[in-house]
Amino acid sequence: MKKITKLLVANRGEIALRVLRSAKEMGLQTVAIYSEADRNALHVRYADEAVCVGPPASKDSYLRGDKILDVCRQLGVDAIHPGYGFLSENAEFARQVQEAGLIFVGPSPEAMDVMGDKLSAKQAVKAYNIPLVPGLDQAITDVQAAKQIAQQVGFPVLIKASAGGGGKGMRLVHHMDEFEEQMQLAVSEATSAFGDGAVFIEKFVTGPRHIEIQVLGDEHGNIVHLFERECSIQRRHQKVIEEAPSSVLTPELRAEMGRCAVDVARACNYTGAGTVEFLLDDQRNFYFLEMNTRLQVEHPVTEQITGLDLVKEQIKVAQGLPLAFRQEELAIQGHALELRVYAEDPQNNFLPDIGTLTTYVRPQGPGVRVDDGFEQGMDIPIYYDPMIAKLVTFGATRQEAIERMLRAIDEYQITGIETTLGFGRYVLQHPAFVSGNFDTNFIRDHFTAETLKPAVPDATTAKLAAVLTAMLMTEKKAPVAASDAPAASNGSAWKRNRLGVR
Repeated sequence: MKKITKLLVANRGEIALRVLRSAKEMGLQTVAIYSEADRNALHVRYADEAVCVGPPASKDSYLRGDKILDVCRQLGVDAIHPGYGFLSENAEFARQVQEAGLIFVGPSPEAMDVMGDKLSAKQAVKAYNIPLVPGLDQAITDVQAAKQIAQQVGFPVLIKASAGGGGKGMRLVHHMDEFEEQMQLAVSEATSAFGDGAVFIEKFVTGPRHIEIQVLGDEHGNIVHLFERECSIQRRHQKVIEEAPSSVLTPELRAEMGRCAVDVARACNYTGAGTVEFLLDDQRNFYFLEMNTRLQVEHPVTEQITGLDLVKEQIKVAQGLPLAFRQEELAIQGHALELRVYAEDPQNNFLPDIGTLTTYVRPQGPGVRVDDGFEQGMDIPIYYDPMIAKLVTFGATRQEAIERMLRAIDEYQITGIETTLGFGRYVLQHPAFVSGNFDTNFIRDHFTAETLKPAVPDATTAKLAAVLTAMLMTEKKAPVAASDAPAASNGSAWKRNRLGVR
């Protein structure tokens, strides 16, 4: 067994705080790193020790593997947890961690190499008969040859960057006459984003749902799946709302997709927590999309329905311990939802809306979990992803989880910036979502900026508002009797905040 006594979290914000909390429960000493922009961040205050690793820009701080390793040597750190984003899927950094004699809490660099490239991932899983989207499973640069492949596959097709992610280097092509231009754009974007212009071609799956399976493997050859997450509500190919389990999978389909996910992990000798992503078409056929070799943003919904702490499981596996459970011992309990609360303006194409959290009050109560890294008065830094929090609700049924999420959204008080809370409320009340009859095109098909704009009051409502305003102004001018003072001060602060009264 490889004993971990001191853990460094090579990340920031809510995921850093979330990892630190589990580490503390395990009795580990903790070290946080931070940039100059995060000097007052909650994860910095929470850790036993914290070290600044550079200026605000990620490339000068959170992506400086050399500085992070220097901190580890200086403070006697045993292991590094990378969270997600930044260096979490950087195979070279994982190698450097191992070469420094430290434990990387994640999969092997070799597994990252295989699954980090979509084409090598496809090659690796072929031996296990994993369903793949029809198309070309090797890189191509010749435009004329690519056109022929697209013609054979049949339009619409996707041109995708081999090293891609987050929708970068991806182009949807509906007709042959636009193919050449879109391929050049995909290659250019992939080169700029990943330093690798390799692309391949796939059939575009119409009306797809994005279903991912959480897997967990140890160093003793044991691999299990922890069921699925539905991640079809997306903007710009990035998830906004996730839930577990999916409302569309039958027990038989769930078992088959789980088996395939375990085989994908086995194809690269995977250890630790990872996620296998699939597309599910309107005929309930599923196709392997990619594997994310890290903890996912949406991991809390899996924790809620399984009762497992995935961060603790990662740390146990990294120490060489075998999994403490078998597949047949795992079962789905209840239903969980996650809304990513972003500092974004849904009425302005979800553009980031950076500013100060003038008001910030978290929702509470049964079945509500908030993973965040902010408090009232803090600024949302412009340098990083604008996610404020992961709002998670859990219930015995999907309906109860939805009702709790709506209640939590109403209780969540955030002013000073625009957020995706209103968008989340809209989605959860939409008939398509409530019925479970939706796909990755939900925003395109159902959402417009106007849906969140307040209704224009009619003439009668306007007159009533004017009368009420006049009455309130009269009350303000009138002197307050001493006997009335206590009653006036006992008004609900929560209601005053919701009404914008200060």
